[in-house]
Formats: sequence, structure tokens, C-alpha cells
Amino acid sequence: MTKKTNNGVDKTLRRLSLDRETPKSAFILLLLLYGIATFLTISSSNTQAEITLFGETMRFSALTGVFSMLGSTCIIVLVMLFRKVGYFTAMFLLIVQLPGLIINIVVRHSVKHLPGLFTSFMIIIAITIIFLSNRKILAYQKSIRDQAVTDSLTGLPNRFACTELMQDLLRRNSDFVVVSADLNDFKSINDTMGHSAGDAVLIEVARRWRELANNTTTETTEFVARNSADEFILIISDYDSLDDVEKTIEAYKAELEKKMTIDDCDYYMTACYGYAVCPDDSTVIDNIFTFADAAMHEVKDKEIGHGISILRYTSEILNAEKTIAIERKIRNALEQDKIFYHLQPQYDIDHKLRGFEALARLRDDDGSYISPVDFIPVAEKTGLVDRIDMKVYEMAVDFIAKVIAETGRHITISVNVSVRHLMKNNFIEEIRRVLEERNVSADHIEIEITESIMIDSAEKALERIEQLKAMGMKVAIDDFGTGYSSLSYLNSFPSDLLKIDKSFIDKMNLSDSSRQYVAMIISIGHILDLKVISEGVESADQVDVLKDIGCDYIQGYVWGKPMPPEEAGKLVAESA
Repeated sequence: MTKKTNNGVDKTLRRLSLDRETPKSAFILLLLLYGIATFLTISSSNTQAEITLFGETMRFSALTGVFSMLGSTCIIVLVMLFRKVGYFTAMFLLIVQLPGLIINIVVRHSVKHLPGLFTSFMIIIAITIIFLSNRKILAYQKSIRDQAVTDSLTGLPNRFACTELMQDLLRRNSDFVVVSADLNDFKSINDTMGHSAGDAVLIEVARRWRELANNTTTETTEFVARNSADEFILIISDYDSLDDVEKTIEAYKAELEKKMTIDDCDYYMTACYGYAVCPDDSTVIDNIFTFADAAMHEVKDKEIGHGISILRYTSEILNAEKTIAIERKIRNALEQDKIFYHLQPQYDIDHKLRGFEALARLRDDDGSYISPVDFIPVAEKTGLVDRIDMKVYEMAVDFIAKVIAETGRHITISVNVSVRHLMKNNFIEEIRRVLEERNVSADHIEIEITESIMIDSAEKALERIEQLKAMGMKVAIDDFGTGYSSLSYLNSFPSDLLKIDKSFIDKMNLSDSSRQYVAMIISIGHILDLKVISEGVESADQVDVLKDIGCDYIQGYVWGKPMPPEEAGKLVAESA
């Protein structure tokens, strides 16, 4: 069984602070250097020998001052690095030398020892000044450090202290668990009883958990800290299995749930606990904190199971947290009109500009892009995708109106439409209204739908597509080949274009069978009197193969990356 160290919270903090001090090996090295310097000082002062240095002959005694200064430097460094121990060690070494120097000067009338005596007195004064100054500095540093690692309200360590401990445990290759604990309904105490009562509750929780961490009740070693507000952190180490960890958490849970009486009012506190394991879940400190928080919020927000208040992190939990976070960002972007779009050019096989595909884009709070691979599935899942579709469609039509006014060019803008959006009762009215308001002809617009719609909602989808075609719009079937549509469905849909999915283009030049598969899709499209566009084309050799097998259009990085509307407008003007 793993032995519990039981250092206690305060002892652990002190140990972490001491671990940052200069190692003892440096102390021994300085003493050794001082001894060597002293020996050389005495030896050089008592010899008439000569040495040759840089081609010059000189007496060895000329180096006495150099060796003396080296010894003095060791003494000063000793005091600066090792404080009280260094000071008294240095004082002992210096005072031991004084009687010999005084005897040589007074009794033996050896004047040459006067500089040594004077130097020793000056060094004693200097290191005393350094020592006294250091004491003030150290007292101030300790005060600053205490503030840096301690929560001012509860006196518990804070998150910074937790980070120090975790770094120390990682250096020692020790397994540990980080527990995130959040008090339930704490806000109601502040709201109904006042913040002073809330503070008193937090102080009492901290007292109970500190005492539990300092005693030997549990079979593990714990370090408890306050993170923020009503959230605490527990770091558990020295355990044999995760069963020991959960028993320890249960002990803290039981201690918290005991009746708490403050100002004649009884409180019954509970909390939600989530934990992550190092190194199993991660060895990155920020990740461990994040994972423990995610597990805690899964208990708190999702209310999984009755009576379940302790949960270990799993990757599925973080995915759920990520989904919630992205949904929040999408809603904020829609409310604040921050959804924007880029345009990726489409060319015919002879590199003549056909038009663009409008692609929805979303930025994070820090200005970085959120990948469509991340936010589009969330938008579909949460029912927000139709609002994104509509926003991009409106901006794309604005772009077409501007291009027509400036260049007179006839280009096509391809816009993605989700199944959900297509099936809305007012879908056709929305699409028509935007065109009429911008005075744009429908034949500039191409609506992209996925082939899965032909299986899921074939009859209603066919009705919608026929309405779009009647308006003069083009219809493209996106990601063709990835679904399970039959040729009979495909033949019944009045579409204009097939889009071959990038996954097939990527493999096209890797094997003859992959190339033949792409060729077959192109042949099917042509048999059904459809044009075919390959998306995700990234190399010249892919273009050559597609040209050989009869592909009509190209879309991909090889001829153009997605670009802002301003750049797309310039591209239209330049290609006129």
C-alpha cells in the first residue's frame, strides 16, 4: 500500500518554497572554492617563486590579491545565496582567521598581513550589511509570495499554488488526481442572507477541508485550495487505485454535508465533484484543470443520475462542453451580426472563371477562425443552421448585385442549404424575397443540397427543387458519392450539377480503382445530362487527370483558396 505522506497544506507550501532555494551542493562547492582560494592566498604570500604568464616572468606572490579576492567573492556569494546559514558560516570562517592575522602583525611585526586584516574587517562589515538588507528583502518577498499563493478570504492556497504543486509532482513522476468541486446553490445564500454570510460559509468549508487534509483520516495525501468564488480544488496523491481516490472524495463530501451553523442559521451544503487523472488523462497542467472542470460541469449542468455527484473526466464530456461553447458562440454571432463568408472560385477545365461557392465563416472571441468542421455540425444539431444559411445567402446575393453593377459579368454563386432549411414552409418565399429586394436574377444562384435528402425526404425535396428551378435557379448535389442515393432518385431530381467529394479526389491518383471510381461518377453525371465539378483539387496532376476523364469544373486550392468578398470582386474584374 502507498504510504500517505500527510505533510499538510501549510507544510506542502513551505516545502514547495524551499525547493526553489539554492541546492546544498552549491553551498559545499562555495566552501571548497573558499578553502582553495585561502590556501593559495597563504601559499602565494609566503613564496619567492616566479612564474611565467603570457610571456612575462613575475613573482607568484603578485597573485596573492587575486586569490584573496576570489575567497572574498565566495564569502559574499555564500551570504547572498544561503542567507542566515551562509552568514554565520562566513562569519565563523572570517573570525577564525583574525587571531592569526593579529598575532602576525602585533607579535611578529609582519606588516604584509595588514591588507589581509583590513580586508577581513571590510568583508565582515559588507556581509553584515548584505545579511541585514536581505532579511528585509526576504520578509517582503515572503509577504508577496504568501499573497501570490494564498486566497485572502479563506487562507487556503490558490490555483497558482496548485500549479506549483502539480509541477513538483510531475518532476517527481508522481501520479495525482485533480478534483474540481463546486458548491451547489451558493448564490442563493449570498442573495438571501448577504455576502457576509456567504463569506462565512466559504471560510467554514475551507476550515473543515483543511483539517481533513492535515489529519490521517484518509488513505491518500490531499492538498486543498480555493479556485474562485464557490469553487475549490483538491489534489490527491499517494493512492493505490482510483477506488482510494473516490473514497477520499467521499470523505470530503461527507465532511461538507455535515450541518453548518453560522450566526444561529443552519446550512446544509452539497457540491458537485469532477476529477481528472495525471498522467492517464493528460500531463499538461492546463488540460488537467480543464478536464476536471468539464467533469464537474457535466455533473452540475446535465444533472446526470439522481444522487450522482462525483464523476471522472472522459473525452465525451469535453466534446459536450465544446458543443455547448460553440453553440453559445454561434448564437452570439447571429445576434450581433458577426457571421461572415468567404468565396472560393470555381473554374471550368480550361481555367475560365465560372463563379464562386459561398462558405460560412465564424471567428472566436480572440479573432481566430472556428473551423466549419466544428461549428456547422453544432449548428445543424441545435437548429441554427438555417439562420446561418440564410445569412450567407443574403450576403452572397449582395455580392452578386455589386459584381453585376461593377462588371456586368454573368457569374454563378453557389450557396449551401441544409435539409432543415430546405424543408421550412417559408423557404421559397425567403429565397425569392432576397432576390427581389436586391433586383438580382435567379439564374445567378446555385443552391447546393446533399444527396442524403433524396433518401430522407425525397417527395418534399423534389417539390422544393422544382420550385427553385421554376424561379430560374440552378441546383447542385453536393458531396456526391458519400451517400446512398440510387440512380432512380438521381434521375428524378431536376438538378444541374454533381459535386464530387474531396475524399475521392484525394485518393484519385493513389490507385487505378480510385481513378476509375471518379471517372464513373463523371460518366454518370454526363449520362444524366449533368455537369460535374470536383472539389478539393489541390495539385496540378489532379487537374490533368480530371481533364483526361472529362470533368467539367474545378474547385480547390490548386486554382484558388476561399477569399474575402473584396478579393473575389477583384478576381471577377481581372478575369473579364
